[in-house]
Amino acid sequence: MTVPPPASAPATPARPSPVPAARFARISGWGSYAPRAVLTNADLERMVDTNDDWIVTRTGIRERRVAAAHETTASMAAVAGARAIAVAGLEPDEIDLILVATLTPDYWMPSTAALVKEAIGNRRAAAMDVAAACSGFVYAYATAHAYVTSGMARHVLVVGAELLTRFLDYTDRSTCILFGDGAGAVVVSASDEPTGPHGIELTTEPQGAYMIWLPAGGSKSPSSAETVARGEHFIRMEGKETYRFATRTLASSALAAIERAGLHPDEIDLVIPHQANVRIIEAVAKGLGFPMDRIFVNVDRFGNTSAASVPLALAEAVDTGRIKLGDRIVFVAFGAGFTSGAVAMEWSADPASGARAAAIDPDAIRVRLPVDWDSVDPIPAQLADVLASPGPVDVPLDDVVPGEPARSHKEVPA
Repeated sequence: MTVPPPASAPATPARPSPVPAARFARISGWGSYAPRAVLTNADLERMVDTNDDWIVTRTGIRERRVAAAHETTASMAAVAGARAIAVAGLEPDEIDLILVATLTPDYWMPSTAALVKEAIGNRRAAAMDVAAACSGFVYAYATAHAYVTSGMARHVLVVGAELLTRFLDYTDRSTCILFGDGAGAVVVSASDEPTGPHGIELTTEPQGAYMIWLPAGGSKSPSSAETVARGEHFIRMEGKETYRFATRTLASSALAAIERAGLHPDEIDLVIPHQANVRIIEAVAKGLGFPMDRIFVNVDRFGNTSAASVPLALAEAVDTGRIKLGDRIVFVAFGAGFTSGAVAMEWSADPASGARAAAIDPDAIRVRLPVDWDSVDPIPAQLADVLASPGPVDVPLDDVVPGEPARSHKEVPA
């Protein structure tokens, strides 16, 4: 698949062919993108009062990815999306709708999805963002499924993408150790044939709205010198309350989706949870009664990437052989709001198709910038200093997270 550069004057898009009503939808493609720069726990020791043992014990995270200065949420989303389209065996203009789940858009307007549409060379899709924080990808997937099964679209690109490292207070060790950057995507396509069991569960509990939030920048508290001085543009989180909600709702949402699919938990081959914290993931496994070898974990290498977390993990699980044709899987997330969502399904795409993603060169995909606006260097000064002069890497590779909840003694796949 080739991705043409944006045209100065868009050509008239081809008239879309009628989309017959479909009764079934399936994931036909998947893709991901992780920035090259790695921020280790040893690097964070040079920035804030923390250490590798403290971070690993509490979170299971050993490293996370950091977007380069020229990268944005849209550019990462476009690469992941282009790879998913290639894996599906489609051309960009065959996509009818583009959904980008993110809480870190390039701009408040236009939508990040609009920028992604142009970057991948699509001329005919509708495009919009979905805002449900870390649950955003699951919400966007549910939207795509509804569009396809109602006959409103034949192929929908669903992307979760985040650039969180630019919204962190690097003096606050409770948050700056957690988050990383990246993007993941799937293509949801219409199918004339039944695609196996399928169930979706979405919930929102607004009493937790201010447990994870970003205080300033919206209409309630517009950006000003005062909001910047008070640090109100950084992510704030009440860790204990968030932990309690997450451990409860991830398990209950997953079980509800499994029930909606007409399945029993014993029939599930693999669960792909939101990669927030390995202690939360272990608590969820315990709540589901699952051993850890039925839970996919990559939080140790990517940290919490919010809306990108589930699709990044899903793509890796397929590409590393953890998901096979006919497997019954669940992906589940929770996030600010408090939101949660889960999908139970039978996997019906050939994992070997993932090799097509190699045809996409990330450096060939560009997001067009405004011609009359120069931005400041987006990378926080403390982070830029550490990335410019990396220290020695001495990260132990022994087991993670002792203590409560009790850890399964089975090996957790990377």
